[in-house]
Amino acid sequence: MRSPHEIARVIEARLRSYLARDKTGLRRELVRLFLRARSMTIADMVGELQKEFAVTFHAIASMVGIIASRIGILHITRNAEGVSTYDLKEKYVDIVVRIAGTA
Repeated sequence: MRSPHEIARVIEARLRSYLARDKTGLRRELVRLFLRARSMTIADMVGELQKEFAVTFHAIASMVGIIASRIGILHITRNAEGVSTYDLKEKYVDIVVRIAGTA
């Protein structure tokens, strides 16, 4: 079993690697959205990101899925209508601020 410190180090390395492959700034901006809003649906994210980037719902949903499952910094809740809300986990806020910058 990994210690919390080791888990944080792994998550930090994964987030750095994910953002290092960001050629347009979209990934970094998506992560920064979670610093500003903390809780969002995919539709909310698409609405915000379309102001600066040409994005589709499916592209953002895919990116959020990777951030939630591979990196592990998001918590997912589903309401009665089946709409998923994504929240940045409080214990990783400092890591995200340090790597992605402030909102």
